[in-house]
Amino acid sequence: MMLLSIARKAFCPSSFVKMTSCHFAKLVTHHETPENNDDTYFEFTPENYKVIDSLLKRYPGNYKRSAVLYLLHLAQKQNGNFLTLAAMNKVAKVLEMPNLNVYEVASFYSMFNREKVGKVQLQICGTTPCLLCGARDIMKACEDHLGVRMGQTTKDGMFTLEEVECLGACANAPMMQVNNEKVYEDLTPEIMPTLLDKFRNGEEVQPGPQTKGRKNAEGPLGRTTLSDLSRKNIDRDFDKAVSEWKEAMEKNKKCVYVSSAITRYITPCCICLLYTSDAADDMQCVDLGGRRIIKKKKKKDKKK
Repeated sequence: MMLLSIARKAFCPSSFVKMTSCHFAKLVTHHETPENNDDTYFEFTPENYKVIDSLLKRYPGNYKRSAVLYLLHLAQKQNGNFLTLAAMNKVAKVLEMPNLNVYEVASFYSMFNREKVGKVQLQICGTTPCLLCGARDIMKACEDHLGVRMGQTTKDGMFTLEEVECLGACANAPMMQVNNEKVYEDLTPEIMPTLLDKFRNGEEVQPGPQTKGRKNAEGPLGRTTLSDLSRKNIDRDFDKAVSEWKEAMEKNKKCVYVSSAITRYITPCCICLLYTSDAADDMQCVDLGGRRIIKKKKKKDKKK
């Protein structure tokens, strides 16, 4: 009997293995459907175009593709938590990059839903800390209440159940994430039906620990470290930083001689450019921000 049990476990994959193998198949393939194909219409809203313009100001004009993750999240959120092929093509057009490069990013990260999910996407952590603290009981409570299995969507399109890897709230295990945004922690099977009904009815549910009296990840003794919270977060003004960078570049152009030969030396702290000009021999050191650090004339050899 023992050998039979071991054989069954070895040759019969668990529900987790079945679910994850199906999930990862979705990540790397595109399934053509009437609502997800080349002809599906997608356009950013005027409000989101304002957000996009603000995001692109953070990057030099030739590095707009650095905002691809931001725009993919924006497109998915606008489209009801669903990232269609048309949405990815629009992101590629806005960022002036090949469609294939956008597909590569979207298929690499599991938070992008390239297949339609429910209005409420329940992502339950199944990694070791949550598993030891009762994640399987949370999953079963959700399955029993919603009438679907892990990896499935309810018939009314309201809920999708998924098991995901670590979401970084191990101290408050077990936990789940909803729609890639809000996190709910310290879950118990008893509170899940009430929690799910609130989601269905559109009621506001306070994210964070669902255990009464607990704040964030504090233990029974409350806060015992980092008691001084007087220091404020630094909020960088990106528009001002870009403006200063452009001014520095313009100022730097005025003091650099037109050179006939340039040799570049890269150091750990800056990029040094050695200019040999017909008018004068100058050496100038320019840092990555375009600011001039050193400018001096090379001494000419005295004729004997």
